Amino acid sequence: MAISQARSRKTATGSRYIDFRKKKQYELGRDPVHTKLGEKKVKSIRIMGGHKKDISLTNNSVNVVDPKTKKHKVVKIKNVLENVANRHFVRRNILTKGTVIETELGKAKITSRPGQEGCLDAVLIK
Repeated sequence: MAISQARSRKTATGSRYIDFRKKKQYELGRDPVHTKLGEKKVKSIRIMGGHKKDISLTNNSVNVVDPKTKKHKVVKIKNVLENVANRHFVRRNILTKGTVIETELGKAKITSRPGQEGCLDAVLIK
């Protein structure tokens, strides 16, 4: 069955809405991509309009920017320290936006969406 991002079939009180139309293609969703720590793997998928989107399946390097010096550098990820999306993602080494990671330069916070953009960007935090 297709994953839908349309309005729920139930009201706030639990009664059922009467269907007024079928599911539409633009309402379709997909399973979340849990980007993990590991050798870099990027997958290209087809999206609406025949366009392509790169999604990151695994990654072990990150583009880090130092806010003080405004310098960018690609560094290796050592460990996942905390994840605001889900506390169990830390054990599974899943990378999402807002994840705090340990890098060669120090702690950094991921600012990109690896499951949507296919790359990892982060900002150093002190």
